[in-house]
Amino acid sequence: MSKWQGMESKYFMHTVDRVPVTLVKGEGARVWDDEGRQYLDFVAGWAVNSLGHCHQVVAQALAEQARTLIQVSNQFYTIPQLQLAEILVQHSCLDKVFISNSGAEANEGAVKLARRYGKQRRNGAYEVISANGSFHGRTLSMVAASGQAKHQQPYLPLSPGFINVEYNSIDAIKSATTDKTCAVILEPLQGEGGVNIPDDDYLKKVRGWCDEKGILLILDEIQTGIGRLGTLFAYEQYAVEPDVMTLAKGVGSGVPIGAFMVKDSANVFVPGEHGSTFGGNPLVCAAAYATLKYIIENGIADNAKKVGEYFKGRLEELRGKYSFITDVRGRGLLLAIEFDREIAADLLKACLGNGLLVNRVKPDALRFMPPLIIGNGEVDEAIGILGKVLAAV
Repeated sequence: MSKWQGMESKYFMHTVDRVPVTLVKGEGARVWDDEGRQYLDFVAGWAVNSLGHCHQVVAQALAEQARTLIQVSNQFYTIPQLQLAEILVQHSCLDKVFISNSGAEANEGAVKLARRYGKQRRNGAYEVISANGSFHGRTLSMVAASGQAKHQQPYLPLSPGFINVEYNSIDAIKSATTDKTCAVILEPLQGEGGVNIPDDDYLKKVRGWCDEKGILLILDEIQTGIGRLGTLFAYEQYAVEPDVMTLAKGVGSGVPIGAFMVKDSANVFVPGEHGSTFGGNPLVCAAAYATLKYIIENGIADNAKKVGEYFKGRLEELRGKYSFITDVRGRGLLLAIEFDREIAADLLKACLGNGLLVNRVKPDALRFMPPLIIGNGEVDEAIGILGKVLAAV
């Protein structure tokens, strides 16, 4: 254990079991630790570093903005915030945006908006239906929204107003809908829950049901948005449009930023009903605007689609070789490989020892979320390491 890792137990709350490596430098899809070892990074800050580590357009935007204006609060207009809002609206089906500091805050804001909508247009309806296996953040209310008992049990009683139902079941949503329902919140593809993919027509059916009942459809695209699945937003692949969409992670390629977007038909906030001291500050907005502009102008989502298909094919090759691999799933550059036994922790450690960073999304599954700028060469390198590790099982 290095001196830096030893400092955690002395000074830091033990809220996560960290991988025993201290990272000090990053460039593209690679990082280096404090002892000079190099790693291929297929975690990317939990799907955050969309352009990889320290991309020049992000670093330059941060440096220039840090020398110009960092924070003034939302009492005043700032140019980077409005530029970011414009590019988000112009390239999505939504009409307005609010910028926050994180994905959890974005989801809180979306649910808050939905309850205001229910109060105004649904006779005071306040309940939000979400899915089992989902993950929407770690605030108390978002723990209640996330349908995972392991996150909920330590914090009972949960915040009221959330109904967790079976994922990928329109009948479950219909059965849970009452006069108290104001919205349904879903991930187009469940990331933290295990990279779970619904049926192709699932979101269409949910969209139709929400239209029929006059309730809002909130799509949590915090992990799936900004090119991760091979289109700028995941909803494009399902031919539906949400009333509200939440974003974070890849928006700023490393800076802490989130957002929720809304159609005009659901935009019920008035001045004084929502806000944030740091949300939408010039520094993070400059980085996020530079990130989005680069992603859009350089076809990065298309790259994620093409390289993701190649990566998935290489993982399928491993599946054909090793019988203990039971599933390969995902879209774009959000992929998972599942096993018939709980070996993910051991595999993660072995990958680390061979210079590859991966994520144990479940005891029996690994998740891959590399930067969207990688090519087939990095995929081949990762497959080579993974194949070596699997051969030792």
